[in-house]
Amino acid sequence: MAHDFGIMKRRAFLQTAAAGVVAPQIVPSHVFGANDKINLGVIGCGGRGMQVMNNFLHIDDVRVVAVCDVDSHHYREHPTRTGKPLGLEPAKLNVEAHYGGNFNCGATEDFREICARKDLDAMLVATPDHWHALATLEALKNRLDVYCEKPVTHKFREGQQVVEAVANQKAIFQVGSQQRSAREFQKAVTLVRNGVLGSVKKVEVGLPTGYKNMASSMTPEEPPAQLDYNFWCGPAEVLPYMRARHHRWWRGHTAYGGGALMDFIGHHNDIAHWGLGLDTSGPVSVISKGWKPTPFDCYDTPADYTIHCEYPGGIDWTIGSGLKGGTKWIGENGSWIWVNRGKLGASNPAWLADDFKIEGDFRIPPGPNHQRNFVDSIRSRIPCLCEAETGHRSITPGHLGYVSQKLGGRELKWDAKAETIIGDDEAQKLLTKLDYRDWETTA
Repeated sequence: MAHDFGIMKRRAFLQTAAAGVVAPQIVPSHVFGANDKINLGVIGCGGRGMQVMNNFLHIDDVRVVAVCDVDSHHYREHPTRTGKPLGLEPAKLNVEAHYGGNFNCGATEDFREICARKDLDAMLVATPDHWHALATLEALKNRLDVYCEKPVTHKFREGQQVVEAVANQKAIFQVGSQQRSAREFQKAVTLVRNGVLGSVKKVEVGLPTGYKNMASSMTPEEPPAQLDYNFWCGPAEVLPYMRARHHRWWRGHTAYGGGALMDFIGHHNDIAHWGLGLDTSGPVSVISKGWKPTPFDCYDTPADYTIHCEYPGGIDWTIGSGLKGGTKWIGENGSWIWVNRGKLGASNPAWLADDFKIEGDFRIPPGPNHQRNFVDSIRSRIPCLCEAETGHRSITPGHLGYVSQKLGGRELKWDAKAETIIGDDEAQKLLTKLDYRDWETTA
């Protein structure tokens, strides 16, 4: 595929990204009439990327005009045809079939090329986690609003950089923590925020276990011809290619993702934060306990894990794979509210009735789905339900948990306002490290 950029050294690009360098502060020029389409690009056309892209395709005032992926076509973890095809070519064909006529969807392997298009207003970033920050920062540098899948970034320092860039660009940013747009989660949060539990004393955030069963081949092999594996690895370590560590299963290794912990902490801990008004705050202390590895050498993320935190006000806060899935707030006298996808429970069932009168002023305005909320925010410039800092703060205990574990389960004291580990230079250095690979390829 031809590219317009000529040769660009990744070293210069990554040094710029690592330094958090962005364009000067600019007030976005997006002004839309009622009938104007919002032009959207898509980076990452795997399973989740195609799913979210299809949601945008069915929003009348959005037009997907370009797609990007380093894999031309694949069937996720399957070596041969199973299910719907994914990747660059299927994404392009899907868009063109949806709009019909002579519509031509742009397609490129290079995320910088799609970000530089002058006809775009916004970008969907749905890559594996290790690419989230660099793709997002490039889109923001090009004055685009961004919808980025969770976790918002793979590394803690990247999250700070994204938050800073969003503020500098006055961009609209939505983290793909779509539970915030679901009725059961909004109901639970509204109840907790309005004090039905009294003072919350304890929070339990139940996340899935890690990879305990092998679902694909662990045999190293040559990458498929249609995949630019060097580009796919990008800033991360180039591990031997195997299907057990690529499409769908890449987050089993910390080179590319944070395991089940970082996959779901941006959902259930995000709701826990929302319920207590902690979207710009965080814990007081964090310690990892009882982490157990997976039985497979190709992964280094935990199969079982617990992170014990203390939050402001002395709240005992536990995040882990041994808890009931979802988010549970526990208040005075043992009263509780629990929520998971499609499920809502409470110690007092009367709280859940549609006619229960909620005392208090906190309300979540009725709204559309998560993608529509992003589009409406682009038009109004009113922040989305899950902003960049919100998503970054929700996953910070996971980042801290990994640091604690690497240091033998050391307790970390956390200054949430300054986003600094108190009195532990070794831990702080680990937390903020950006160990990007010096990778090269022609563009």
